[in-house]
Amino acid sequence: MYLHAFEGGLLIGAGVSLLLLFNGQIAGISGVLGSVVEGRSGTWRWLFLGGLVAAVLIVRLAGGTVPGQLAMGWPLLIGSGLLVGFGTRLGNGCTSGHGLCGISNLSTRSIVATAIFMAVAFATVFVVRHVL
Repeated sequence: MYLHAFEGGLLIGAGVSLLLLFNGQIAGISGVLGSVVEGRSGTWRWLFLGGLVAAVLIVRLAGGTVPGQLAMGWPLLIGSGLLVGFGTRLGNGCTSGHGLCGISNLSTRSIVATAIFMAVAFATVFVVRHVL
């Protein structure tokens, strides 16, 4: 099981590095999606987002399972997505942009943002699992 996480981390790191090396772009998923929604997209953004969806489809077609599937209704899922989208705009980036690219560039802003993301995530999990 841990080997899959290691392999996934290597693939994410390689993808982020290649995008920066060949395209000069930061792999912040909220920024990529926001650009597409606002109509400021290039072909690479569509390919990037398509690759995220295609990866899940390929794993499922190969008979694999996708970990972390949520058992919740559509209203909660949509509401959660909107809150995450609002938060990434408010924080000028998401966990992929700040956590992968910003920290690797030793950006103080990204280090602080990622620490806050993680603290809020820990608190949320605690409240949902132990308080509610």
